[in-house]
Amino acid sequence: MSDQPFTNLSEPRPESRLTSSWGAATGSWLPAVILLLATIVVWEAVVRIFAISAFIIPAPSEIAQSLVAQWATLMQATLVTAGEILFGFLVSVVVGIAIALVIVRFDWLGRALYPLVVLFQNVPKVALAPIFILWFGYGLAPKIGLILVIAFFPVTLSMLAGMQSVDRSLLSLMNSVGASPTQILFRIRVPHSLPNLMAGTKIAATLSVIGAIVGEFAGASDGLGYVIQFASTQLDTALVFAALLLVSVLGIAFYYAAEILERIMVPWAPKFSHA
Repeated sequence: MSDQPFTNLSEPRPESRLTSSWGAATGSWLPAVILLLATIVVWEAVVRIFAISAFIIPAPSEIAQSLVAQWATLMQATLVTAGEILFGFLVSVVVGIAIALVIVRFDWLGRALYPLVVLFQNVPKVALAPIFILWFGYGLAPKIGLILVIAFFPVTLSMLAGMQSVDRSLLSLMNSVGASPTQILFRIRVPHSLPNLMAGTKIAATLSVIGAIVGEFAGASDGLGYVIQFASTQLDTALVFAALLLVSVLGIAFYYAAEILERIMVPWAPKFSHA
């Protein structure tokens, strides 16, 4: 009998697994890249063919030139806005989770608090911006406040949906063995709600970007919102588009950071499929 180690021929080799993973990753983002490039080409061609003024719609090449010329200013503004988004997003997640836990754990308080949360969500948040500036000044606090009021609701709602969708028979079993409401909450309801919670945090991540820009519009001396507002007063449309491009990049970065965190913390959560 041969002394050579047994090799499972049905098991794929590491090279083939690497090739398969690369092929799957390429297949997921390649259509988006192709569509983006095609859009840029058509955009550039339309602006050149119809001689559209850069004041109305700048060509992608002009936006790129503005991006390079104002690189240092835009990077400084991007760092300021990114810090506001990160801080505001974390505060929104903590507050959203806390409200969901209070609503589920304390039934009487939940019945009183939930309608007020829904009522507050219907308040136009843009209208709150000047009030927050009046209360907190032009520093970081009004931006964080605006991000909080915009982004906490999907976190609360998603976690509530997860905690309230627990199998009733499982809750009855926990009650039959004498588990307290707090034990049921943290051992059954909270773990069951994690996939929903992570879905809510992804929505909150994108809303946090909007909250930061709205806050900078209302009153700021730095950040991408301030750059957009300043460039608008100077009729520099190419710089406005360059700043908007960086805002979009920030939104994508925070969204996929939340998705990576979801894959690490809740690997059993259902994933979006193109099939």
